[in-house]
Amino acid sequence: MSTPSPQVPGRLSGKRALVTGAARGIGAAIALKLAEDGADVAITYEKSAEKAEALAAEIRAMGRKAVAIQADAASPQAVKDAVETTVTELGGLDILVNNAGVGGGGLVADQSLEDIDHLLNVNVRGVFLTTQAALAHIPDGGRIISIGSCLGDRVPFPGVTIYSATKSALESFNRGLARELGPRQITVNLVKPGPIDTDMNPADGPFGDTMRSILALGRYGETKDIAEAVAFLAGPEARYITGTGILVDGGGNA
Repeated sequence: MSTPSPQVPGRLSGKRALVTGAARGIGAAIALKLAEDGADVAITYEKSAEKAEALAAEIRAMGRKAVAIQADAASPQAVKDAVETTVTELGGLDILVNNAGVGGGGLVADQSLEDIDHLLNVNVRGVFLTTQAALAHIPDGGRIISIGSCLGDRVPFPGVTIYSATKSALESFNRGLARELGPRQITVNLVKPGPIDTDMNPADGPFGDTMRSILALGRYGETKDIAEAVAFLAGPEARYITGTGILVDGGGNA
């Protein structure tokens, strides 16, 4: 049996990636990891312009091309424009990482139409439209990776029903798109995080103890844990993996 190829810097040399919602947190870690592995990277952000530009500068310091693009993931025109800007600035697009997303808690009976629409527009429609725009540019053998959630598979507590439903929608989108793009050898996969220590969901926050209580490993993950999974799926080692998802959740769904 052959030994798997090691993940080393340069494994993504010559590739162009777009990571949405990447000014901070999980998205920033993904963008940095792809750049470390050799890719040129475009990132989108909504409001955190200073952080996005600092991240782009850090990527350029590695010797890669980088561009930060302001784009509200809830805006159909903005996400399409972001894809076109990526192609113009980087010279093409090989890897799309749909990371932009929003959280939102509350019982279904208490959530407003505006709350529900915002979750759907960013977490579902934004992914659909960004992917649709990218398909005009991604070559055969490209990669599409979306960030789902362990809550798309299992809902272990109340208050996240609508959010979980938006992440569950990505499951069937992922499988269907893999069927459509298989003839072009474009792989389509999900990475499904559990609790990750970020400013949106800090390990020392009010829900930290509750979350740790349902995890087999009993601790929050780090952003680099998600970035490593994305980088694996983006690379040549994952060429025969499509239409599926990788749970990176500390055993929360075990």
